[in-house]
Amino acid sequence: MNYMVLRYSFAAAVFMAFAAGTYAQVCADGVCTMEAEGGKPLSGEIFNVVCPAGQASVEPIVQAPRLESLEGKTIALVGGSFMASVTHPELKRLILEEYPSAKVYVLGEIGAAGVFPGPGIRRRSVEEFQARLKELGVDAVVSGNGGCGLCTPKEAGSAIAAEYIGIPSVTIAGPGFAEQVAVTAANNGVAVARVAVYPGAFASHSTDELLENTRNVLWPRIREALTVPVADSERRSPEIHAHANPEAVVFSGGIDEVNSYFSEMGWSDGLPVVPPTMERINEFLRYGGLEADTPVAVLPVAYRNTLAVHVAACGVMSGCLPEYMPVLVAMTKALGSPDFRRTLSSTHAWNPFCWLNGPLARQLGIDCGQGGISEEANVRLGRFMNLALKNLAGYYVKQDRMGTFGYLMPWCLAEDEAACSRIGWSPYHVMQGYAPDDNTVTVASALMWGNNMAPSSENPEVVAELMAWDISERCQFALGSGRQYTYRTILMTEPVAQILKKVYPDKDLLEDELASKARRPLRERAYAGYHANPGSRIDPSAFPFRMYEKRIARTEGAEITPCPQWYAAPDGCQGTEIMTVPVMKPGMTATIITGDSARNKVQIMPGGGYSTVRIELPPDWDALIQEAGYEPLETFHVR
Repeated sequence: MNYMVLRYSFAAAVFMAFAAGTYAQVCADGVCTMEAEGGKPLSGEIFNVVCPAGQASVEPIVQAPRLESLEGKTIALVGGSFMASVTHPELKRLILEEYPSAKVYVLGEIGAAGVFPGPGIRRRSVEEFQARLKELGVDAVVSGNGGCGLCTPKEAGSAIAAEYIGIPSVTIAGPGFAEQVAVTAANNGVAVARVAVYPGAFASHSTDELLENTRNVLWPRIREALTVPVADSERRSPEIHAHANPEAVVFSGGIDEVNSYFSEMGWSDGLPVVPPTMERINEFLRYGGLEADTPVAVLPVAYRNTLAVHVAACGVMSGCLPEYMPVLVAMTKALGSPDFRRTLSSTHAWNPFCWLNGPLARQLGIDCGQGGISEEANVRLGRFMNLALKNLAGYYVKQDRMGTFGYLMPWCLAEDEAACSRIGWSPYHVMQGYAPDDNTVTVASALMWGNNMAPSSENPEVVAELMAWDISERCQFALGSGRQYTYRTILMTEPVAQILKKVYPDKDLLEDELASKARRPLRERAYAGYHANPGSRIDPSAFPFRMYEKRIARTEGAEITPCPQWYAAPDGCQGTEIMTVPVMKPGMTATIITGDSARNKVQIMPGGGYSTVRIELPPDWDALIQEAGYEPLETFHVR
């Protein structure tokens, strides 16, 4: 039984324990209930719950048969991730040694497709790759190497693109990424994705180990993957648990049984959930002004048709209040943005979070003060994001979210717009073109939390300098070994902003100043990229450090500049000039005024991009919300 079938079996594993004791599971017409021994119902309240996940929108394609032999065939070895420069040439040698009449293209000779796009989306790289395969008469594609959460979907994308035009494929992946290949393919309509699993972490193996494993492990698996006929047991479905009728009751039981069932079905995050009954869901729908079957979004990575009932179900489960529904709908729409979700599967664990702007946040009591993300309302919204990523978008740990050490629970905060008004700076949503009284939610991701900086100076230039130092130290990935530039979210308390306002009239001018000051020594940047490269290991014999340093200088705009002030200590580089590279550029930073207004704190979080969506309120919002005991929305406008 494959992993997906095992995971989403009809709660069998959990309820075997009940069946062995005093309880048994009884299923009829697709609805399961728990009954005491002898047919008596469970004591306590019984909850009739619905499924919180939508159905997949991608139909499986008909795949071509595997090849009878590789003799005389044209094979493309594509990709380029994780030591492919070592494995792929060796694979070419092995193929030609065993099949002399074969023809093999390697790496840059043919290109790659990249991440396969969603349904109905055209991507030039995919179309060009498929055209090239046809032009060269390619009979089979081998793509690799999948050794990280972001590169694995990229390498699987070439294999998926090949399968779509009838060319058998196999993807090379490390042990922890084979499941990601299979699920990525299934989500994109390829029910059978063959994977050749490499025995270990590519970049931690020596060249000799890579070659030996390519010969003795990879090559036999690749040959088998391309030539052994497909068995029915290999076929994967992205969804076998979503109900066709979104309002149908899928389970009835007590609170503990509901939680056990949801855990087994993969619908919970491991913490207890509030049972999503239609009675509770209808309250959410009322505050959203929506029908149960109102379409909200088709969310990657599973491309599920998400309806209002699914959003409301996740809201119920997370403990949100019904009046949060407009926020939840907007947040769901924001989750589908490529700018936001591009990094979610990374092993580096970009952690999702969000913030709210506009009077609705204040009306609902979303906190923007001390301890903000830990306040109840904020926690509930953060948990909704966690459940939505699983049930609405299809992200699962060890399947599509590959964080090496895992992820924090997503969090939510709000910008302190009253503080913005006192300072004279525009809140974030106004800087994005929204009106001050518009309500928005922005989703983003961060590579760290905590470890904030407390500037103990009233000099704006010094505070900006300290922030630039912090930025130069906190680049993408530890040591700044990733991309030169990254998105950053800057959380800042009002006292710090008041100091900076003396010199920087708005947030954009502050960002410009930080971008000009945030530089790091060329050698430091090169050393991090050379010895802590997040992908393939660099071979010193083929590419010495000095050559790499020169390449960084050329490609990243290195210049001779005065030594950064923070290095100008008595034993530092005071009074000298050194070669530095910029680490920040304007347009990639969100500055949010929030947090304890009695504390001088700045928190700078490198991470992924942003997605901002307007929160739409139903026409009768004021009547609904006042019925629930809230003050009118206009009460919370900042003037």
